[in-house]
Amino acid sequence: QVQLVESGGGLVQAGGSLRLSCAASGTILTINAMGWYRQAPGKQRELVATITSRGTTTYADSVKGRFTISRDNAKNTVYLQMNSLKPEDTAVYYCNAHGLSIPLGTFDAWGQGTLVNVSS
Repeated sequence: QVQLVESGGGLVQAGGSLRLSCAASGTILTINAMGWYRQAPGKQRELVATITSRGTTTYADSVKGRFTISRDNAKNTVYLQMNSLKPEDTAVYYCNAHGLSIPLGTFDAWGQGTLVNVSS
């Protein structure tokens, strides 16, 4: 079993910053990629950013230049630094990780979600 625990969400004014963290624990052999997704009220869940074990990153066009994803492989933790936040960034943010677990098998785990609320 692999568990993801997120932290760092909250209420912030437009133009402000927040940093999300997500720590993975459990029977992990390797984590291939970690990422952040978000779901706004009445909308589908969408990709925000991903990062591979080698540090290759991808971003949604809507957050490029404002958000930065990073990870600490030794701690199985991924971060999302969010700057210049906009009201349209308001959503529940979910952490995702996939890789190999012990005994040998694959996992695709999701966190419980953390709310980011950006006021105008």
